[in-house]
Amino acid sequence: MTISRYVTVPNVLSASRIVFLPLLYVFALGKMELAFVIAYALIGITDLFDGYAARRLNQCSELGKVLDSWADLAYYASSAFFMARLHMDYLRPNMVFLWVFFGLLALSLVVSAIRCGKPIFMHTWVAKTAAAMVYVGVILSTFLDTTVFVAVILAVYSLAFIEAILIFLIHGDVDPDSPSIFRVRPC
Repeated sequence: MTISRYVTVPNVLSASRIVFLPLLYVFALGKMELAFVIAYALIGITDLFDGYAARRLNQCSELGKVLDSWADLAYYASSAFFMARLHMDYLRPNMVFLWVFFGLLALSLVVSAIRCGKPIFMHTWVAKTAAAMVYVGVILSTFLDTTVFVAVILAVYSLAFIEAILIFLIHGDVDPDSPSIFRVRPC
């Protein structure tokens, strides 16, 4: 196996979310909001293009799926920190929902680890919708009061994790790119 098999356009896009994530922390901790929102938008857009590139260039791989999942987890979980650091006023009224979100996330990873032998982060349509909402929500929070939108995001993400838990309990090990509980793809 050669290294070129692993260094593909989609894998580089996914890895870039992890590599550049510390830059977002620097901007958020320094309260450099304009630099943060520009970098957040640019880094986050790779989540849209990595999957598109994988399908378009026929470069889908198990490594790519795992890399994308971990990059998503790091990027979107970090978004909670960024919101807390830069826009706590919008997050504070939603703290109960935030703890439910993290609890369901942890439970979905534990259930998948028990049922499938590894933690799996599902990419169902509900999860993708929630991720897109987080992306837009963090950016909009720089310009608008997003308190209600944050509550909606946490509710949609909670539904995504409940769906994932049910998928693991009912079907066991499945393709993480299964579109929904109603259209589960086997591994």
